[in-house]
Amino acid sequence: MRVGGFLDVVGSRRMAVTVLAAITGLYYLIVAITNCTDTDTNRRGVDAVLSMRRTIHHGSTDWHAITNSTVILIVYILIVAWEFLIALVLLSATVAWIRTLLGRPAQALAMKLATLGWTMVVLLFLGGFLTIAGEWFRMWANKEVNASSAALQNFLVAAVGLILVHLPDRDLPPPPN
Repeated sequence: MRVGGFLDVVGSRRMAVTVLAAITGLYYLIVAITNCTDTDTNRRGVDAVLSMRRTIHHGSTDWHAITNSTVILIVYILIVAWEFLIALVLLSATVAWIRTLLGRPAQALAMKLATLGWTMVVLLFLGGFLTIAGEWFRMWANKEVNASSAALQNFLVAAVGLILVHLPDRDLPPPPN
């Protein structure tokens, strides 16, 4: 491969999407594994948010609190399972993007998987953490656990991924599909 051809590939939007999908897929795999190996710390965090233990208390919102340990455990398990699914989808997208970079017809699949993975991140962090945990359970005011900035960080990475994956290719001819 000539130098210009090499740079056309490694300097392309497709390469950027491949790298971002790989890194975020690995990130969610590590997060999910950590949530399985350090369950005490992470479950206490979910419990603190759902129980609204150390937040602003007011009669009009205190009824939002969930203190049932079984419900809290189920929520925790669902979050971890969702993180594993995100990792699986984004790492699968990475494989499909690599195939696309190698000239194999996989771009449509790569785009769909990356879009699905980053949309799953948006659902978890914008929907679950910022909207439900943040506002309904007042996580933003919780003196024990406030994951609002981490949730915003995760949402922003996913938003960048979604934007990149849907930008048109201007630097490479479309691969055969």
